[in-house]
Amino acid sequence: MNRLAFAIAATALIATPAFAALKPGDKAPDFIAQGFQAGKSLTFSLADARKKGPVVLYFFPAAETKGCNLEAKLFADATAEFKANGATVIGVTSGNLDKLQAFSADTEKCSGKFPVAADPGAKIAKSFDSVMAMKPDWSDRTSYVISPAGQVVHVYSKMDPSQHVAETLGAVKTWKATHKK
Repeated sequence: MNRLAFAIAATALIATPAFAALKPGDKAPDFIAQGFQAGKSLTFSLADARKKGPVVLYFFPAAETKGCNLEAKLFADATAEFKANGATVIGVTSGNLDKLQAFSADTEKCSGKFPVAADPGAKIAKSFDSVMAMKPDWSDRTSYVISPAGQVVHVYSKMDPSQHVAETLGAVKTWKATHKK
């Protein structure tokens, strides 16, 4: 009976979609992280990025995995449109950190168009409550749009990577339209 209960509980956790605890209107935790862009190391500061405009912060489980490769490519393909709307894009992961430098430069993934930051132990992801239930040391797939004031404007949390760009780009455009100078 205990094995059956465990199997049912485990199946429910695996089938559960990712859910972000931070909601629109919440204050986004600032962070500084080491990462890469186009294979070159960098230090990313959320507070510094917010000074330029809204930030699209997307968490992904692990570099060099099928869904994460697709998501990175979709964000890379849309980078010019994000920039045209005043937004900075950053990807953050706690999985496969040894592959992150090459991942940042790969033309079939990030193409060097935006930074990807390492999150050892998922500390940043945990501060956003964006971790995988079955692997709490790995980030889930959650995308945030954060205003220059540091408020969460939009949250999209689904393990399917296909709509994260459309969701966040739409939120950036809506935010921009309501915050014209």
